[in-house]
Amino acid sequence: MTTATRRDADRLNLFRYVSLKRITLAWLMCVSVAGPAGASPGRTDRLDSLRLASGTIESLVQRVSKSVVQIVATGYRPVSSDSQHADVAVGRGHTIGSGVVVDSKGFILTNAHVVEGADGVDVILPTDDGGATRLGATTRRVTAKIVGVAEDLDLALLSIDVAGLPALPIADYNKVRQGELVFAFGSPDGLRNSVTMGMVSAVARQTDPDDPVVYIQTDAPINPGNSGGPLVDVDGELVGINTFIRTTSGGSEGLGFALPSALVSIAYPQLRDYGHLHRAVIGMTLQTVTPTLADGLGLPEGSGLIAADVVPESPAAAAGFQIGDVVTSIDGQRVEGMTLPRLYPLLYSLQDGQEVAIEARRGDTTVKATVRAAGIPHVCERRRSEIKPTLVEPLGILALQIDDDLASKLDGLRLASGVIVAMRVGSTEIPDGMLEKGDVIHAVNGIPVSTPEGLRTALSRVAAHGAVVLQIERAGQFSYVAFERDAQ
Repeated sequence: MTTATRRDADRLNLFRYVSLKRITLAWLMCVSVAGPAGASPGRTDRLDSLRLASGTIESLVQRVSKSVVQIVATGYRPVSSDSQHADVAVGRGHTIGSGVVVDSKGFILTNAHVVEGADGVDVILPTDDGGATRLGATTRRVTAKIVGVAEDLDLALLSIDVAGLPALPIADYNKVRQGELVFAFGSPDGLRNSVTMGMVSAVARQTDPDDPVVYIQTDAPINPGNSGGPLVDVDGELVGINTFIRTTSGGSEGLGFALPSALVSIAYPQLRDYGHLHRAVIGMTLQTVTPTLADGLGLPEGSGLIAADVVPESPAAAAGFQIGDVVTSIDGQRVEGMTLPRLYPLLYSLQDGQEVAIEARRGDTTVKATVRAAGIPHVCERRRSEIKPTLVEPLGILALQIDDDLASKLDGLRLASGVIVAMRVGSTEIPDGMLEKGDVIHAVNGIPVSTPEGLRTALSRVAAHGAVVLQIERAGQFSYVAFERDAQ
């Protein structure tokens, strides 16, 4: 059987399965009335169809599970309000999420929030059978490297030194349809290798009017720990990355959202090659024209998109566009009655030097121009991931050295050196409330310090029960903080 034939058969069987779900209750009522088993050919046919559909789903799950991993990220996390250390902002802990292999060379996609703030990331690989449902099934844990992060898409790319893992193909987003069956894989509440089934509730859901990113909405149960796992179709292809849920209970309420494959396919090669999104912009911020916005500005219904901002000296400004222009077409695509989410993949994939034909309406005037996208400056996420706060245990803080770049960002800093408190993590040595986030430590017992390592060294020279006097700068004002060291 060819791949296409097998997929057609899988879809037919799954359609039969869904249909059978609808008649299951009626069928059970008939069985209870008709009496015990043994009887009619019709009942046997129904059972055979149900078994066939069940077997098809089982085969799909076993195949996809081999590409799904569990992710354990270790680092400093916010401490819950009911913690016994209620005064501590963050504490060391770990986050469990999910990921999906997208390249057999060892590249894995997950959510950025799964690995946010992590100083160590491990990946738990599936067993050979994918299912790992056997008692005593073993797992393999390997160290992962963060290759790149796209924070605005909540996407991160990891790499592991393991080759040959089966990669999940990325589905064509244009073929995703409302109502089609999908399966959510991951580690909800840390329960590795779980799968749930549902359907596509909406193909393109914009959850925030001020955020143009769109998501696939699904009623497949998704819970904490599913983040970063794949949402797949009946062909076993990746249609989205499970990203977040809307809930009042903290668990699944049938409102799950996945980053669509269209954006995944754009972001993945850029994260792999550059460690960041290698984007270009035209310098125009587009906003969906809501009925309220149209009414207030006197715009006709179905205006679609408006230029909410045009950056001075940007390509769009140089082409003659202005704030308030109503965009009517982009690259020949009419946008009347359309929303920004439908054009978002196009706008998000612009490359340096790429030309975009834009037509807009300004009152009774039509403005047409070709805008050449310009590459935007960026901070390589690979470099950023290497700059991490240092733990200074005696003070219970995470500290950063103040260099020229950081000093330029600290308004009102009187002395451009020292160590800044990035976070408090709690300490048994220094009394509560003496240090706050943003404090700059300039000296210990009169000795200047300029690095976290120098601060730790200076503290280590103080004997047990000895006095520690920190010279700190807080909001542009110098003061001293004094306490006694505990027994060491």
